[in-house]
Amino acid sequence: MKKIKIMSIFGTRPEAVKMAPLIKELESREEISHFVCVTAQHREMLDQVLDIFNIKPKYDLNIMQEKQTLKDITINAVSGLDTIIKEEAPGLVLVHGDTSTTFAGALISFYNQVKVGHVEAGLRTYDKYQPFPEEMNRVLTSCLSDLNFAPTALSKQNLLKENINPESIFVTGNTVIDCLKTTIKDGYKFNKPELNNIDFKNKKIISVTAHRRENLGKPLENICNAIVDIVNKYEDVEFVYAVHLNPAVQDTVNRIIGGNPRIHLTEPLMLTDMHNLLSRSYLVLTDSGGLQEEVPSMGKPVIVLRNVTERPEGVEAGTLKLAGTGRQDIFNMVCGLIENKDEYGKMAKARNPFGDGNASKRIADSILYYFGFSKTRPKDY
Repeated sequence: MKKIKIMSIFGTRPEAVKMAPLIKELESREEISHFVCVTAQHREMLDQVLDIFNIKPKYDLNIMQEKQTLKDITINAVSGLDTIIKEEAPGLVLVHGDTSTTFAGALISFYNQVKVGHVEAGLRTYDKYQPFPEEMNRVLTSCLSDLNFAPTALSKQNLLKENINPESIFVTGNTVIDCLKTTIKDGYKFNKPELNNIDFKNKKIISVTAHRRENLGKPLENICNAIVDIVNKYEDVEFVYAVHLNPAVQDTVNRIIGGNPRIHLTEPLMLTDMHNLLSRSYLVLTDSGGLQEEVPSMGKPVIVLRNVTERPEGVEAGTLKLAGTGRQDIFNMVCGLIENKDEYGKMAKARNPFGDGNASKRIADSILYYFGFSKTRPKDY
């Protein structure tokens, strides 16, 4: 039997988290020969995930540079991937989501006339600068893809509005939900020792991540000042903020909230620490895309620190609230969830619209259907 040769390309920690369960699923299929190429657009945080899931890339471009620009990432990724694709001649290249690595992988595959599969396709804000550059990375990748793995029905509708071939679209759920089954554990002991000393039982612990380009400067200052306002109002509330390594983030966060005994600042956490922290939190404040999908499966409300989201299904389902980056808006929204138990309960119990833990299986089944190994088209999530 001739196998399908599949090359998965990714470069950041969030991509690795979401691709990990799919990689394991693809490797289990006898019809598929699979290998991984990482650009290492991010280095240290990517390596943590590779180690956790025992993923060993066949190729590592190691393109990360100090103070790298979007131009640097794109040029170096395209150049390195071109050589590998020419040498390996895969039948399908898989890219994930919305990074510069994603767009570069899809573009160079197209240049080499290799089919492209886009995992997590169809998310849109319809504002090309929010999130930047992710929105346009997604749009351009959709134009180049032969297979589109949309996580939700709304993502599929977005693709259809752009005249993407309906036969190329498979609604699968999001692979990140698959990942949670292996990372969250009862009785988990944190690798970051200070997290083991936090009183999750008697305190309302609010976890925070905020680092997006569009939030640097005044928006991040507003977020930090809102955190201080909340801590000053509620004695039983504490924050854990996993602070991005970007100096622009570090400087603002340390200047405004550093040294507060009820605001715990940590460096970026390894994946298992992060997932178990989130699952024990009272609620989550974030500008991350992935956390908007993950946290609702843990039964925790999510306040989104962005003006727009490409995941409106969560807002509609009641698992997310869109706060923007205004200091008073964030403060009011958090206070509402602390003081209104009914409102908190509605968000905590709302059904997660982003997946059921079987996305990787659906994607693998869809690939086999596309390449003629199965006559039955998989049912949409």
